[in-house]
Amino acid sequence: MIPLKGNLKKVLAKKLEPQQLRQLYKTYDLIGDIAVVRIPEPHGHISILIAEAIMETHKEVKSVWRQVSSVSGDYRLRSLEFLLGKKTTETRYKEHGCVYKTDLRKAYFSPRLSYERMRIAKLIQPKEVVLNMFAGVGCYSISIAKHSQPLKVYSVDVNPSAVKYLRENIRINRVADVVVPIQGDAKEVTQKKLHNISDRVLMPLPERAYEYLDYSLLGLKPTGGWIHYYGFEYAEKKEDAIEKAEMKISEKICRQRKEFQVDFRRIVRSIGPRWYQVVLDIHLEN
Repeated sequence: MIPLKGNLKKVLAKKLEPQQLRQLYKTYDLIGDIAVVRIPEPHGHISILIAEAIMETHKEVKSVWRQVSSVSGDYRLRSLEFLLGKKTTETRYKEHGCVYKTDLRKAYFSPRLSYERMRIAKLIQPKEVVLNMFAGVGCYSISIAKHSQPLKVYSVDVNPSAVKYLRENIRINRVADVVVPIQGDAKEVTQKKLHNISDRVLMPLPERAYEYLDYSLLGLKPTGGWIHYYGFEYAEKKEDAIEKAEMKISEKICRQRKEFQVDFRRIVRSIGPRWYQVVLDIHLEN
């Protein structure tokens, strides 16, 4: 997530009216050599001017795309409209010493979770078995393999294109001895193949994490372990999004007669008016 300021704002100030500049979204994404911008519909006609300004400001950018829909569907995809440069959505993104190849039209990818990926990687203990229920192209899984000493990181995703890039990223980052790619629905895969084997379960899919919470419990070893739960919460002015998330997951976990505590919680980011992405690090005991 890059803020709309500095040189880019100066360049745009020469191309746009002050009112147009004020109404633009305040951030955009740089993913490798591709820029993804969100431009309000009434201002679609100035898209090319904005794309030109981005390429003028960021010399590494070779392609600019406009996001025209929110992330949706089982594969977590968003619609993109080509604006300028090379007409491709495949790129390589570098983060914390890892390289991720992806196609933004075929697999979900967000550079905005860089801090969370490293935070989780630092929590992994030597020889832990980790289950990533929503692995995508492998950002969490590969970061863990590179920066910690897990025994295995089972990495599940339902999207075949994401798993294709996951396999390639495992090869690129040389972590094939640790990261195990699995295509399929995490519910079925956990029930049939990964039942009671993990010390730690990752759930980095806020849209579906609550629905899959029972299956994350199923994936943990009988002795217990950790669940890293990411969820979306709506909170009115006097409400606390984190408290709401804790209450919701508490009801579900308690129904399974599990002892647990939330050892860490934070708002990862705001995703809209009064909507928040939160993370809870949940420790479960036998």
